[in-house]
Amino acid sequence: MARPRKFDDARVIDAAMDTFWRNGYEATSTRDLSDRTELGPSSLYNAFGDKRQLYLKALRKYYETGTAEQIAILTAPGPVKDRLRELLANAIDIDLSGNGRPGCFAINAAIERASSDPDVKVEVGRNFAAVEEALCGTIARGQRSGEIDPKRDVETLARQVLSTYYGLRVLARVQDDRQSLLDVVNSLLDGL
Repeated sequence: MARPRKFDDARVIDAAMDTFWRNGYEATSTRDLSDRTELGPSSLYNAFGDKRQLYLKALRKYYETGTAEQIAILTAPGPVKDRLRELLANAIDIDLSGNGRPGCFAINAAIERASSDPDVKVEVGRNFAAVEEALCGTIARGQRSGEIDPKRDVETLARQVLSTYYGLRVLARVQDDRQSLLDVVNSLLDGL
């Protein structure tokens, strides 16, 4: 008879996600994961598979948390441009906070692993697609309310906002001037 687990799966995946987010996939060792999750390597991998499988689980968890937070901002009530500004400014503030988690976990995964791992590409693509879909809905709402030019293509505008969002997440890693980053946000919103 197998012994029952004495750990919380969600807590372990959260700890692994934080470790991968801070260090990146390649720089995260089994020892790092064991130390952070407080599980021995054999317990960790018996429960969650190898390092790659744990990384994919962490990306799925990010979809349920980080991506869900982005979508919640976009779908909240209120003026559409305020929703878009909040999404972008919130990302800037998080990235400049010095919390030790550089950028967006999904963007980091896209840069580091998506081109060499098809499963990572699928998980990251799912994150990006969900945010793009929410942006399309938000922008369409803005067109109906008169906040956004109704003659412009919704998908193109959503991709413009998404590209700016992802660009800001990368730029904030090396640019710590909040006002300069917010100037990009204001310029984008003025152009809608």
